[in-house]
Amino acid sequence: MTTQPAQVQYTNTGPGCLIRGLYFIFIGSWLGLIWVLAAWFFNLTIIGLPLGLAMINRLPRVMTLRPERVQTWVEIREGAPVLQQKPLQQNPFLLRALYFILIGFWFSLVWMLLAWLIMLVTLGLGFPLSFWMFDQVPAVTTLARL
Repeated sequence: MTTQPAQVQYTNTGPGCLIRGLYFIFIGSWLGLIWVLAAWFFNLTIIGLPLGLAMINRLPRVMTLRPERVQTWVEIREGAPVLQQKPLQQNPFLLRALYFILIGFWFSLVWMLLAWLIMLVTLGLGFPLSFWMFDQVPAVTTLARL
């Protein structure tokens, strides 16, 4: 019998929106600031750049408990369903590196500062927008697929 994909979907399991929101308000906002400062310190050095970029890509997890998205599909093998998962396919490395060098390194810093500014100036009313902006930092920095 041949193997054929039966279904393709993207899953995003993790804590609910309420838990993520409370975590962001009480822990993620200040922990994320420390995380970003450390990441940018590493980004300023050639040797630490891979670690700094890895930290920026983990920022949504640190600040908002955002789980990593994976691609999930079900195949039927010998009449039985088999579930398989893998990380989302990313854009080509050279494209992401060129984007980071030309745009991502400075634009992500502006993006994060704007998110913190919105959160502080609106006295909490901007939390949803800031929450979303921090979730998007890896895509803004290196075109990472979320």
